[in-house]
Amino acid sequence: MEYSKQEPEYPQKLLDYMNGFLISKTMFAACELGVFDLLHEDTVLLSSNAIAERLNTSADGMERLLSACVGLQLLDVKDHQGEALYSNTNLSRIYLTKTSPKTLHYSMAYYSQTIYHCFSYITDAIREGKSQYKRAFGISSTELFEALYRSEEEMLKFMQLMNSTWNICGKDVVTAFDLSAFTSIFDLGGCTGALAKECVSAYPKSTITIYDLPKVLEMAGKHFVSQEEKRILFHEGDFFKDPIPEADLYILARILHDWTQDKCLELLTKVNKACKAGSGVLVIEALLNEDRSGPITTQLYSLNMLVQTEGKERTASEYVSLLESAGFKDVQVQRTGRIYDAILGRK
Repeated sequence: MEYSKQEPEYPQKLLDYMNGFLISKTMFAACELGVFDLLHEDTVLLSSNAIAERLNTSADGMERLLSACVGLQLLDVKDHQGEALYSNTNLSRIYLTKTSPKTLHYSMAYYSQTIYHCFSYITDAIREGKSQYKRAFGISSTELFEALYRSEEEMLKFMQLMNSTWNICGKDVVTAFDLSAFTSIFDLGGCTGALAKECVSAYPKSTITIYDLPKVLEMAGKHFVSQEEKRILFHEGDFFKDPIPEADLYILARILHDWTQDKCLELLTKVNKACKAGSGVLVIEALLNEDRSGPITTQLYSLNMLVQTEGKERTASEYVSLLESAGFKDVQVQRTGRIYDAILGRK
């Protein structure tokens, strides 16, 4: 095979991809060490040495980390009498500090401590076509969830992770359709109640019930849902094993992508049977393009589902087919322009 004599394109894109995990781990390390939180708490700009001393790291290592974060536009730097002083950018202040209402800090921790390790076995996952969670951590994802119940601290971390996504796109998915006609809404697997809060805000005449396992609801009431939120109720249950009460609308947010086609159909059929005429189901998932050409985020999520679960990301038509097979009619799809989109079906 002959190569063109034309000068080859400089492979910048490939170099960027090759450095991708270096960028991610640099950001994750700054989060885990508390760099952004320290700079947010302090009222003055700090030097590299001061940050290293406060966070108990080496001076050399911290200087290199801070420099890289400046290059990534996660930190600002100013020269003061020959000394570099650091502060957060707006991006890191809003999304990388723990106390921000829109924090992604816990997502960063999960990516660093879980997804990164699972992706070390992505080649094996593709060869075998199955989850590599047990190979990465010595226990299955199911066993991990059971272990979470034995530690309130670990369960809180997991729930904070689940909460963080809806901090930035919860409003978009619950307002993708006008849901004001549904006055009784059940969020199946609603976890921390983040979507329930968005529903309460968007639909003042509706009551939202978080349907989840007893320990999850206990933690949600303790850490995430205040007593003042009167229109948010709790209902204990396992939606595969226990009855699903009647409601006007059921929300399944990031639930179906965890499961096989058969399990998805089983759950949706059960929800359909719980519905009365005119009731509906709102499925919230990251949607692949019909030709599977993108979006790249959803394509990567689908690989993540392979290495961690038995599920996958799907196209809109695949979800429509699932809903129709379960008995739902007039299925509509609404793309939000964010990571997650909405699909509404009625009985």
